[in-house]
Amino acid sequence: MSTLAMPVAVSKVSGLPVLKETSVGNYFVANYPPFGFWKPDHIPALTGVLDNTAAPDTELGLYTHIPFCRKRCHFCYFRVYTDKNSHDIRAYLDACLAELEMYTRKPLIDGRKPSFIYFGGGTPSYLSVEQLQYLTDGMKRLIPWDDAREITIEAEPGTLNDNKLRAMRELGVTRLSLGIEHFDDHILEINGRAHRSKEIRRAYDFARQVRFPDINIDLIAGMVEETDDKWAATVAETIKLSPDSVTIYQMEVPYNTTIYKQMKADGQLVAPVADWDTKRRWVDYAFGEFEKAGYTVATTTTVVKDPRKPFAYRTGLFNGTDILSCGVSSFGYLNGVNYQNQHDFSPYIDVVRSGQLPTFRAYPLSQDEQYIREFALQMKAGSVRTSDFTRKFGVTPHVQFAGALDILDQRGLLEVRQDSIALTRPGLLQVDRLLFEFFRPEHQTGRFA
Repeated sequence: MSTLAMPVAVSKVSGLPVLKETSVGNYFVANYPPFGFWKPDHIPALTGVLDNTAAPDTELGLYTHIPFCRKRCHFCYFRVYTDKNSHDIRAYLDACLAELEMYTRKPLIDGRKPSFIYFGGGTPSYLSVEQLQYLTDGMKRLIPWDDAREITIEAEPGTLNDNKLRAMRELGVTRLSLGIEHFDDHILEINGRAHRSKEIRRAYDFARQVRFPDINIDLIAGMVEETDDKWAATVAETIKLSPDSVTIYQMEVPYNTTIYKQMKADGQLVAPVADWDTKRRWVDYAFGEFEKAGYTVATTTTVVKDPRKPFAYRTGLFNGTDILSCGVSSFGYLNGVNYQNQHDFSPYIDVVRSGQLPTFRAYPLSQDEQYIREFALQMKAGSVRTSDFTRKFGVTPHVQFAGALDILDQRGLLEVRQDSIALTRPGLLQVDRLLFEFFRPEHQTGRFA
């Protein structure tokens, strides 16, 4: 048996079979209900909440999507572009600022300051120093950042140098999230990553010299041609760097990826990546190695050096905080309404230039659906405090989800206690599959991409 081996805990959960081979689809639960249920017909619900003022002391987060990349990864399903010139990028940044300005004139946003800010992608670090300064200076004029306790930017190592990292720190970035994914050059190449291991170490050393308060490293378990030995080496290399946190995803093959297109052309039903048991085994191994190195497993995907240091964006997303989202295809959540912007570059810019918000679809959640959304997302943190839900929604999860909790408890996937519900390690490793147990029946078959 491999040194990375772990026993498989279950074969079924309430009639839902455990996925063995990695087939096409996106199973990572990022929201509720699944995006397929968000519709253009629901946009008036967003318009309605924007015309109301926010409840006192309601936190606000700000997300901005930067869709530019040096290269599209073979597993990427996000809205990204590799063919835009500086003129296109300036037009996009202007559109983002114009969109934000329209929101700041709405009663729900007017006068509020964000507690946390997140630049996601794509590759935000693809922007030049001048472009970053232009965007952030414009944003700060519209919605001051002086109360923000966390400002995160995603970065690809090959786009970084000491000058750009120093500029990011001067712009106020407190959390740098490095999309490293792996340390093996062959694995990086065959999966379509733009950077190589030499660029990783150079960028990381620069980032430490600039003294970012928090550096996160992203890894992906189960990439094309991954092996036990290569995964163990990547975990060991990450531990040597000693980042403040590490986020580990399990490889998926959504429909709009290069891998899927190749599978379709070849008539393949099973993706050329590790099966689910293997991916969970690799993540479990990584968790164990990081724990030996002094890290704490903080969520279903994350280990941290200091569990007292919160990741404000994730906490806000999980807890139902208002998140104002700008940029092409980005999605947000305001006063109980999910929404997503136009999916394509030119339509997004054209709508903003016409003086309208670029919302493509929305979904207003009922009180019951808000309960499900927050409970499901908080379970991705590994546990929930039941008293928080009783206080907020008037009913304990023990009652709200009695049937699902009983099934998962009996199968050893979570533990139901008086004031908490906590995933066991086997449950933690397959949480995205288990969360469907808490969904409404009509939402259990929805796609997340």
